[in-house]
Amino acid sequence: MVYSFQQRTQRRVRSGHPYPLGATRLNEGVNFALYSKHATAVALLLFDDPHGEPTDVIVLPSRTRHVWHGFVEGIGHGQWYGYRVAGPFDPAMGHRFNPHKVLIDPYAKALSHKMRNEDGLLLGFDRFAQEADLTLDERDNVRLVPKAMVVDDVFDWQGDEPLDVPFRDLVIYETHVRGFTRHDSSKVAHPGTYLGLIEKIPHLLELGVNAVELLPVHEFATEDFLRDKGLMNYWGYNTVSFFAPESSYASSDRPGAAIDEFKTMVRALHRAGIEVILDVVYNHSAEGNELGPTLSLRGIDNRTYYCLTGSPEQPMRRYVNFSGCGNSLNLSDPIVLRLVMDSLRYWVQQMHVDGFRFDLASVLGREGGRFDRSASFFDVVTQDPVLNRVKLIAEPWDIETFEIGNFPIEWCEWNARFRDTMRRFGRGDSGVLSDVGYRLTGSSDLYGHDGRTPYHSINFITCHDGFSLADLVSYNRKHNEANGEDNRDGNDANESWNCGVEGPTTDPEVLSLRRRLVRNHLCHLIFSLGTPMLLGGDEVLRTQGGNNNAYCQDNEISWMNWQWDDEARDFFRFARLALAFRRRHPILRRGQFHRGVDSDGDKLPDISWFGTDLDPVPWGDPNARTLCFRLDGKEAGAEAPRKLLFFILNSDQRGKYVRLPVASLGRWHRVVDTSLPPPMDFVEEGEEVALEPEDGYWVNARSTVILCTK
Repeated sequence: MVYSFQQRTQRRVRSGHPYPLGATRLNEGVNFALYSKHATAVALLLFDDPHGEPTDVIVLPSRTRHVWHGFVEGIGHGQWYGYRVAGPFDPAMGHRFNPHKVLIDPYAKALSHKMRNEDGLLLGFDRFAQEADLTLDERDNVRLVPKAMVVDDVFDWQGDEPLDVPFRDLVIYETHVRGFTRHDSSKVAHPGTYLGLIEKIPHLLELGVNAVELLPVHEFATEDFLRDKGLMNYWGYNTVSFFAPESSYASSDRPGAAIDEFKTMVRALHRAGIEVILDVVYNHSAEGNELGPTLSLRGIDNRTYYCLTGSPEQPMRRYVNFSGCGNSLNLSDPIVLRLVMDSLRYWVQQMHVDGFRFDLASVLGREGGRFDRSASFFDVVTQDPVLNRVKLIAEPWDIETFEIGNFPIEWCEWNARFRDTMRRFGRGDSGVLSDVGYRLTGSSDLYGHDGRTPYHSINFITCHDGFSLADLVSYNRKHNEANGEDNRDGNDANESWNCGVEGPTTDPEVLSLRRRLVRNHLCHLIFSLGTPMLLGGDEVLRTQGGNNNAYCQDNEISWMNWQWDDEARDFFRFARLALAFRRRHPILRRGQFHRGVDSDGDKLPDISWFGTDLDPVPWGDPNARTLCFRLDGKEAGAEAPRKLLFFILNSDQRGKYVRLPVASLGRWHRVVDTSLPPPMDFVEEGEEVALEPEDGYWVNARSTVILCTK
């Protein structure tokens, strides 16, 4: 039986245009266009109240190349709308059309229904799960489902232009819009919002970062199983709309306020010289598996938008799940690829963002089920005149494949090899020295074979997913009990070390060792070749109490606490000085891999490796835990004064006497010794301490030393 909608409107409706997709505001009204290859009819619903019944039901009058479209006169900015789509309900063949469901426009730029209860729990998007897989769910969701809002793109950017910070100079700060200022201690006027983040720009500038990487800000949904436990999807990796900014991060409940406030935040960050990189989730949607909610794509054209699989009898009943979240978008289909590309261009052109970090990016490169660096998505991005100039960062894995080093030349990658190797070295593991050499020098084994450079490696020790830096040296085991899954969730392999006591302690020796290790980790990150990424809050030793999977914790477990004790202030000073030191020395931001040769005619190799006695490094010795190297601090063509830098990385539980090479450009001075108390652990510029005698240095156990000539 073919389902037909009953037209109910007094408005004048014309054929309109099949492009652009979405709702486009024009002088006399709004053009609506929705792609559905397999639908039999599409009804546009208009609302005065997004929580109420529709005022108009308009059967879209035209269909052009599978795009249903119509132009409605007399409406404009602020108009609420949704769709009902009719077609076959045949899950075995991939069709899940359901005219009882009001659907969100995939191109919606603002949504309704995002609010919090008195306990702060995010509400909206309630109870949409299917009652059964193979039975048509006839429950009407008209009062519950969010409605899209017609918007215009008018905003006074005040001359804002892309910053185009070179990757070699980039320092990324990964943070969460809400968590950055939600804590009462933030003392901002608009805590937990886009505007609240603006008030903390001075903190970012003082620290010395020039890019923020924001956890997902696409409008997202919280799963029922979390809401039932009084939790929420805090991280936001559960996208509902690829165009709409998360409305709960707006300070105002005015419809569409999130758009203006997001743009205001970007404009303010750009004025401060800070780029904006978005963590984006195009690998799956919030609709989950075959028992998930019907919110948008599933009801518009399930067979087009998702990768499907099944049995010979029911070949397209279930969803391919490369993401681990219930479904995978079908980027092999041109219309799905178009949706993603239109979304990316929108965020660059209309929202002025500077780049993207793609969650589970290997899913986007799957064609025929296998990863291919020549996949259509990568090719289209490379050819796109808007997107091929922005920063592209891949999380180069999914639940089935690990593709680090295998992305196209235009892409940078989160370097998990750096994270794991430097964590193991930092806690004193054996047999990692040779791998440490690669990680410190830009991971040429991963990125040096296809024309890429050290900055293609996004180096990190910690990120949102896992332990914070303070917890990395305080816990051997995850402590995720607050997540309500009996501590089964989260990664068991953290490469962490609690320094002898699990969790908080007053033992002065343990606390001293932990202070030393976090400083070591920071030095390994900031002074390695590549693009460093700091986890927001690590600069003040933010703890999550051992929770390594705080995705559902919208509370003090995840929020940044702005009340700092002396230890936090001391570590912030250390981090600030480390980033300033990196900026002053071009060799630490080198755009090519170290070659161990003299590249500037001064008879000094760019890098020289040493054992503790000026002997060759024992790369193959599984018990070796001390690594020394010298850098010729004047890279060819750089204008900075010539200096030699000497690094001693000792992860051994014993102290070592290290002989030093002759300082041909002055004498050796100490800049950093992580075993010393503040402020001697990192001296200010101009206060470097001359060595006496200068032919050797005693490096304490589990510490890092940096010397320079002067």
